[in-house]
Amino acid sequence: MTFLDISPALKAQMSQLRGRLVPNQPLAEFIWFRVGGPAQLLFMPEDEQDLSYFLTHLPAEIPVTVIGLGSNLIVRDGGVPGVVIRLGRGFSNVTAEPGARVRAGAAVPDVKVARAAQDAAIAGLAFLRGIPGAIGGALRMNGGAYGRETNDILIEARGVDRAGNVRVYTNAAMGFTYRHCDVPDDVVFTEALLQGEPGDAALIAAEMDKITQARETTQPVKSRTGGSTFKNPDGHKAWQLIDVAGCRGLIVGGAQVAHLHCNFLINIGDATAADIEALGEEVRRRVKDHSGVTLEWEIKRVGVPHVA
Repeated sequence: MTFLDISPALKAQMSQLRGRLVPNQPLAEFIWFRVGGPAQLLFMPEDEQDLSYFLTHLPAEIPVTVIGLGSNLIVRDGGVPGVVIRLGRGFSNVTAEPGARVRAGAAVPDVKVARAAQDAAIAGLAFLRGIPGAIGGALRMNGGAYGRETNDILIEARGVDRAGNVRVYTNAAMGFTYRHCDVPDDVVFTEALLQGEPGDAALIAAEMDKITQARETTQPVKSRTGGSTFKNPDGHKAWQLIDVAGCRGLIVGGAQVAHLHCNFLINIGDATAADIEALGEEVRRRVKDHSGVTLEWEIKRVGVPHVA
């Protein structure tokens, strides 16, 4: 699949752009599943000002998709039309601030934020060690693990909207619910200010070690996976519904329901994005038939299917 190269026209309109524009950039290398087609155009901004400039001058008819570390994402085999934005070094700072606060760029991995808080003896952020991905994804999906969510620690988030305006969202303005926020999808989060509490660095480190051990013994963290596939329905655990429906170990093409934790799908060698998505839909069908519960995808799916 190859898209029309729109980069020359955009570059002509954006003489002051500093970030990188890469046409037909394969995305599989950025996605934990290691599957999926290309971005019509990948944009990697230098900093928030560069991002704002780009979005201000980007024609309104060109769609925008944002990807982070690719841990909770399926990119379909036909690729992603329009512009895919991926934040890099200019959004990777993390600093402890007075009042047991941590300020982190949206590209900072969650685990790095947890470690920065631990180094500063700031408690309450250790759960981020259990969330694969970066802060931008945690904001977008109200990421959570081990009894806490982003909603519990966020003071405010910064982002750039589709028109290029820099916006600040309070916790209340985020509209957080379970694995969701109400901020429009085309807003690109750039930074978060997080609230912890004074703690003991050694105790925080011990808590993080416990989380690490729990993940390694209960989740297929060394496989090509996308993390938790489905949201937990009210009153249920998704993995239990999947298990009792007989889906543990189920295979479609090169994709499999993990034996270790059956709310995880894994690429067992040669899966396509279509295999993974089809496996997820088969799991949903079997769970619905067995228990009457309709599972909702937690993993985001973007792009278009491959057309033979």
